[in-house]
Amino acid sequence: MNNQRGFFFNVDWITVLIYLALCTIGWFNIHAAVFDENHPSILDLETSYGRQFIFILTGLVLGTVILLLESRFLSAVSPALYVVTVLMLILVLAVGRGVGGNQAWIDLGGGFKLQPSEFAKFATCLLLARYLSATNVKVTDPKSFLIAGGIILLPMVLIKMQPDDGSTLVFCSLIFVLYREGLSTYFLVIGGILITLFITSLIFNEWYVVIAVIIVTVLAAISIKRNRPLLFKVIVGAVISIGFIFAAKPLYNKGLKKHQRDRIDVVLGLSQDKKHVGYNQNQSIIAIGSGRVWGKGYLQGTQTKYAFVPAQSTDFIFCTIGEEWGFAGSVTVLGLYLFLLLRIILIAERQRAPFSRIYGYGVASIIFCHVIINIAMAIGYMPVIGIPLPFISYGGSSLWSFTILLFILLKLDSNRMGINHA
Repeated sequence: MNNQRGFFFNVDWITVLIYLALCTIGWFNIHAAVFDENHPSILDLETSYGRQFIFILTGLVLGTVILLLESRFLSAVSPALYVVTVLMLILVLAVGRGVGGNQAWIDLGGGFKLQPSEFAKFATCLLLARYLSATNVKVTDPKSFLIAGGIILLPMVLIKMQPDDGSTLVFCSLIFVLYREGLSTYFLVIGGILITLFITSLIFNEWYVVIAVIIVTVLAAISIKRNRPLLFKVIVGAVISIGFIFAAKPLYNKGLKKHQRDRIDVVLGLSQDKKHVGYNQNQSIIAIGSGRVWGKGYLQGTQTKYAFVPAQSTDFIFCTIGEEWGFAGSVTVLGLYLFLLLRIILIAERQRAPFSRIYGYGVASIIFCHVIINIAMAIGYMPVIGIPLPFISYGGSSLWSFTILLFILLKLDSNRMGINHA
């Protein structure tokens, strides 16, 4: 089946329509978020909303080009793409432009900037899929696991050095790809336990948490006393957990900057917001709540109109949706994301080639992580870490990278009945 037939007949157009819907919603809400009465036209190229229109059009061109590529090319070029993005991440540390405290951007001139960390996401997904789909590679094998972990960890370290904690955290979501490919559930359980212990150790006195761990361990030991191997693992796990509990606060104090700790302390209720470190979040929550059921109407949001919420066209774009379109609009957007994620998983599961399936789960993991963190940040359930809402937040790098991420999967899916991409 040739490329033209694959393009017209085999592309998952339902996913394309969801993509277009989200891009359109983003465009109109960027217009609302930074509306300028001197430039009222949504197509005015001197404004952010005018530039977003250009980003959407160029994104569609990128998507079309990807759909016309050979599927085998996407697998073959993945190592080169990964190397290029890693080099860009190194370059940005030397010549990058600081925005919002992060040295994460390369200035291209003319008001345009490039954020390499965004493009590192699809490059990492491609190389990870290529490696895990190779013959004799099993994620349960320690060597294979370490190599796969290294593919994920390298860009994470470079992005952390910028420092861009939001993008760094997104790469952690790729653990779900490893889990789908056979990684033991114990790793997810252990990760969940460590996160829980870390948070509870910050909220409560360490000794209270240690006593709780000891009680749980004793009860578990009594119930499995005849299973000595499992009993041994439980005891070792308890010892490690207790050590981690006492290390939590030193790691927290030394691993994060003061303004980051202040934001987390406010979210966890450990301190009052006397320094107004939670101002952005508080204004975002007010904006979303004021929209009530049906919203105030397009361009009628007072929190939006008077710019109470900083970064409202980027990190806090969801509060514009909440204020002007209300609960109904917010649920509609969440529904579109849910539909998109379910569609991506469906596409991933119907692939004949392991490479395509693994890549599909990478796409789902990254988009899911972005949506959850961004919206949780906007409604006050997570500290502000600066992460865009996929296809909706303003920005060329973000929109293009998510477009490339998604359309590569659509291309692989359009050719699923043809060649094996692994």
